[in-house]
Amino acid sequence: MKINVVLVEPEIPQNTGNIARTCAAIGAKLHLVRPLGFEISEKQVKRAGLDYWDKVEIEEHDSFSKFLDKYKPEEHNMYFVTTKGKNVYSDIDVSDMDEVFVLFGKETKGLPEDVLKKYIDKTMRIPMRETLRSLNLSNSVAIVAYDLFRQADFEGLERISKYFD
Repeated sequence: MKINVVLVEPEIPQNTGNIARTCAAIGAKLHLVRPLGFEISEKQVKRAGLDYWDKVEIEEHDSFSKFLDKYKPEEHNMYFVTTKGKNVYSDIDVSDMDEVFVLFGKETKGLPEDVLKKYIDKTMRIPMRETLRSLNLSNSVAIVAYDLFRQADFEGLERISKYFD
């Protein structure tokens, strides 16, 4: 299964670096939708992503509307991750899909309300205590992305460590 992680207007360079590292580890494509709250060349982004930047496929988009024009939600298996989501992420069955897009909004505001309302049946959330606002963006991406790969039986990922061989 091909996973596309889409960050819509990310603001914190360390989060994006950590997400790039997660994408490299699982072979997911990373989409960065402008405007970004930083420059990709910033030291914090590079430090968080360590030496994995050359191991992740990145596609940049000038705006969210241009991303949606190119990858139409009606034509792709696309899910919008939000605290306002209708479905729990682990209840979404992607086991028979060849490609999946998971979209995450900016740290301070999330994804645009009009998009969430339009695609409410394609929204997902990570359960948490009612009194909390949200999880860290990079943690949220890791939780959802690894669950998608779990459904595909971690296809293409090393399941057994060669450490003791």
